Amino acid sequence: MSSTFLHQRSTQALSSNSFLLSPRSSNSTLRSVSVFSRTGLLVLLSLMVFLGVFLPWSEIQGGLLLLSSGTKPAIAKWQSYTLAQAASFVAKNGTLIVCAVSEPYLPFLSNWLISIARQNHHEKVLVIAEDYATLYRVNEKWPGHAVLIPPVVDTQTAHKFGSQGFFNFTSRRPRHLLSIVELGYNVMYNDVDMVWLGDPFPYLEGHHDVYFTDDMAPVKPLNHSHDLPPPNKKGRTYICSCMIFLRPTPGAKLVLKTWIEELESQPWSRAKKANDQPGFNWALMKTAQKVDLFLLPQSAFPTGGLYFKNKTWVKETKGMHVIIHNNYILGFEKKIKRFHDYGFWLVDDHYSESPLGRS
Repeated sequence: MSSTFLHQRSTQALSSNSFLLSPRSSNSTLRSVSVFSRTGLLVLLSLMVFLGVFLPWSEIQGGLLLLSSGTKPAIAKWQSYTLAQAASFVAKNGTLIVCAVSEPYLPFLSNWLISIARQNHHEKVLVIAEDYATLYRVNEKWPGHAVLIPPVVDTQTAHKFGSQGFFNFTSRRPRHLLSIVELGYNVMYNDVDMVWLGDPFPYLEGHHDVYFTDDMAPVKPLNHSHDLPPPNKKGRTYICSCMIFLRPTPGAKLVLKTWIEELESQPWSRAKKANDQPGFNWALMKTAQKVDLFLLPQSAFPTGGLYFKNKTWVKETKGMHVIIHNNYILGFEKKIKRFHDYGFWLVDDHYSESPLGRS
């Protein structure tokens, strides 16, 4: 909502309530009415009632968010756009690729989208916007590809790894994914600090319930087992919660529900400073005997702790890499520099390949 629109509404309200003034009132008289007079107070009260009753608060809130972020006013329909509507619009062959993004990560979103577009899978991407600015900006340039699932989290505190804000942000992930599989869709989840070098879908062989990647850096044999790895010294596995593929099966739903239960039973505290990943690993371990799990090949889906720190392994597995995760490093600037150094920061020179254009 623009300031001009609010000014016009205010002017109309004053005009419509002119009967509150003396019949002899003129423009000059109106200007001379004191705010502290009975007539002035009645006019102000009428204006406040008009703005509070007839203008929906959600519209005002959305407009303020847009004004503060410097974006153009968006079509009001995106505020009532549901996950079911978005999934139906975006899904291709019953499959979605999903990410969760707040406004500061929009450059990473564009970078990730360029890499996916090069594999011709971008049209099945659904952006779960974690704030209104992201919802409007994505849908303004790429209508229908972003949805907001209330409530809105405080994204200003969600970017520091280990913080309570980060836990609150990431702990929404299993609920989003459960909602999607309950709608009957296959869903791939990615963090947007990833880059696609190839097409991951041929690796989703068989009809397993849940596919995932190992976040451990030690090198595995090329023909390693696809079973859930054994637990580490902490008594649990170290599977990454940032790259997951789920089918809409009872087994996948069981893992997601168990993951949600784990996060509820082990909330963030200053002592633990947890995130969503330990809960995901406990859920996998607790359901492993009931669910068909599949560990994706390390050569195709390496963790950042391996890809960016073991040059020998990278050379030995050249041509096998499919999705690279820019983890094992903290901070926007450091992640961007690393991607720059490896030629993976695409958004500066190839922004025209992104559905969002310049972000």
